[in-house]
Amino acid sequence: MKINKRKKRILFTIACLFLAGFFLLALVNLEKQDKRGLLPGKKGNDIEKEKKGIIASGDEVKILFGGDVMFDRYIRQIMQKRGDDFVLSDIKKFLFENDVVIANLEGPITGNESLSAGSIIGERNNYVFTFDPEVADVLADNNIKVVNIGNNHILNFGADGAKETKKYLTDSGVKFFGNFNGNDSPSEYVLDVQGVKVGLVNCNQFSVDFKNETLEGIKKMKFEADKIVVYAHWGKEYETGDIEEWEKNLAHEFIDEGADLIIGSHPHVVQKKESYKGKMIYYSLGNFVFDQYFDVNTQKGLLVQLIIDEQKNIKFQEHEISLQKNGKTILK
Repeated sequence: MKINKRKKRILFTIACLFLAGFFLLALVNLEKQDKRGLLPGKKGNDIEKEKKGIIASGDEVKILFGGDVMFDRYIRQIMQKRGDDFVLSDIKKFLFENDVVIANLEGPITGNESLSAGSIIGERNNYVFTFDPEVADVLADNNIKVVNIGNNHILNFGADGAKETKKYLTDSGVKFFGNFNGNDSPSEYVLDVQGVKVGLVNCNQFSVDFKNETLEGIKKMKFEADKIVVYAHWGKEYETGDIEEWEKNLAHEFIDEGADLIIGSHPHVVQKKESYKGKMIYYSLGNFVFDQYFDVNTQKGLLVQLIIDEQKNIKFQEHEISLQKNGKTILK
């Protein structure tokens, strides 16, 4: 009797060890599948597709456009104090309700020491930006997987700073496009969202011959994309009134050439929108992440959701955001 009980205890112990080993192997396998995108709700090739610029989606394609993101000065200090996730934590869930988020990266990502953090408003260093290398991961972790780098701040730390930026973005899986003087990367990018190809073309007012470069980019995208979006860095800063004639004429010319949508950044305030030949022009979406708390208008931003159905028809949803003095961006 004692022998039988002993055997039972041994068999029970062996069975427990076997089950523990089985569950451990299962957990390891699940972790591998998750990294490869094989868990339910993901497609097996999603990660490989993302490397090629292809984003997995449902029946509708949802692309969210935002304005200027700036991670230096006060925003840098807040992130150092409260953590990298703090600034976008309130809207992270909403950002991931879209297939991809696109914004203007208002400065380079480098390993250089910040000149603007702690600087006095109005002095030169206050307008010289560099973002911590961790910012590339912050973008990716918040579904901001494509950024425009054709703007007036990308060369704040010279050509080397722009080169570093592209390296950090690439390492984090964030795609980029944009015109700037001395740029050796394409001004256009084709975003493939589950077979729907969206051609992104940058218009950078601060780049030499930007008008013709943008028109050439649109012509090129006609042969490569289903829809063409011009992401423009242009206009008059802090202007909330009428759009200047040159800017209107240029926007109309881009649509005449074949653009389906124009998204603007740079003025740091939300500006007027316009429908021209059935195509939408958002002259400026204002700030997305920024520390300009001196005026109510610079604390407002607009996120524009481009929705493309299976027949490639498009519609838009607009979402107002507010930039809080604690550094956070929130939905209104």
